[in-house]
Amino acid sequence: MSDDDGKVRFALEVAGGGAENADGLLAAAKNAALAVDGVSAVAAVATAHSAGAAPAPSPAGGHANPLGVRKKPQIEQAAEAMAGVKHVIAIASGKGGVGKSTVAANLAVAMAAAGYKTGLLDADIYGPSLPTLFGLKDKARLRDGKIMPVEAHGVRAMSIGMLVDPDQALAWRGPMVMGALKQLMSDVDWGTLDVMLVDTPPGTGDAHLSLIQSKRLTGAVIVSTPQEMALADVRRGVALFRKTETPILGVIENMAWLETPDGARHYVFGKGGAARVAQELDAPFLGAVPLYPALREASDAGTPLAGSDHPAVKTFAQIADKIIAAIQGATGSTAE
Repeated sequence: MSDDDGKVRFALEVAGGGAENADGLLAAAKNAALAVDGVSAVAAVATAHSAGAAPAPSPAGGHANPLGVRKKPQIEQAAEAMAGVKHVIAIASGKGGVGKSTVAANLAVAMAAAGYKTGLLDADIYGPSLPTLFGLKDKARLRDGKIMPVEAHGVRAMSIGMLVDPDQALAWRGPMVMGALKQLMSDVDWGTLDVMLVDTPPGTGDAHLSLIQSKRLTGAVIVSTPQEMALADVRRGVALFRKTETPILGVIENMAWLETPDGARHYVFGKGGAARVAQELDAPFLGAVPLYPALREASDAGTPLAGSDHPAVKTFAQIADKIIAAIQGATGSTAE
């Protein structure tokens, strides 16, 4: 797709080749697009899937390497491009439909309002929510060969939804997702940030493993509703991050209750389940976010509640403060 100003954006799907092949074809495709009359700039991502067998492992457990030199995984190399980002926090949930993206977006806005240079990376390749949550209708722009994150509500934001047509169905396999995530790290000019929140897809899949392999994660925050069906997945999510020695900064209970005008609380999805599981797992409990109709309305409208006197603003500010404190506890340094 292209804009009236001559900027072209596309996703290149490379079948039957590895990441190196995808990178080469992407460069060639960009050059070909730039050679077309009227094209002033190109923003593109490449994905790759290989149907062949993986390279045989060496006796040491890695891929064969006759020189004995460890080659960094490409996702780790890509993450090095974010040298100006001090802390990377995964916002995760074991199950979809728990409001994780809404929580991630509002936490990012709360951190920015508190004076932290904050970024938000929407890593859900199949169902990007950031364009809707932040009301982003324009596509990403290019500057000096880099994709520029969009500044919105005080946050530097980027999503695959800002690079491809919103109606395009992305039927990508695991390696393709990893390739897109790699480029959202390396090809975006994130600049200097105190903290970057990564809104991960539901579950414990390729995006999470790629983030862990990037060696940039300061820690993870788990979002859940109080109901038992979601809590079972919280346990799995915590187990994944702990198995890979990623600190659990805390658990957030979303949609904790619905408060009616008379002040009565209705525990639609159960009462205190996430707080209880956090205690069972010896993980910090960061707080509960009630089921606010106004928050849902603001999310659909792409206008976060920040700056208003709605109680959700205070709730997210308090949770954001706890996450910043948890970062200090995990790393011995502040986010500033």
